[in-house]
Amino acid sequence: MYNNLAYDAYIQNNVGVESSSKLVEMLYEGVLKFNAQAKRAIKDEDVNKKVYWINRSVAIITELMMTLDMKSGDIAYYLDGLYNYQTRLLTEANIENNLLKLDEVSSVFKVLLEAWREETHVG
Repeated sequence: MYNNLAYDAYIQNNVGVESSSKLVEMLYEGVLKFNAQAKRAIKDEDVNKKVYWINRSVAIITELMMTLDMKSGDIAYYLDGLYNYQTRLLTEANIENNLLKLDEVSSVFKVLLEAWREETHVG
């Protein structure tokens, strides 16, 4: 169900994605964008929009998990666990209307995005 949802969401507006590293950056940015929308929906008590935006974030994280190369070592296993935990937090945020859990996920993805940008722009 989620297989290509995250990828398609960005590619439809960004046909010329230059690399897979740029795509990962865009996916991290997407989680942050969708979480901000979900947070606004929770504050506005708009259940439909909340569910929609949180599901978009979960779809992106699912896509990120599916692209992990588990043969590449410990980092892939670490990210898999981290992504799973973030998905659980989003699910709980959705059920509980919990802004703190949504903020926690956003904080993690801000750090991941910064680290990714540093890693891909070095060299």
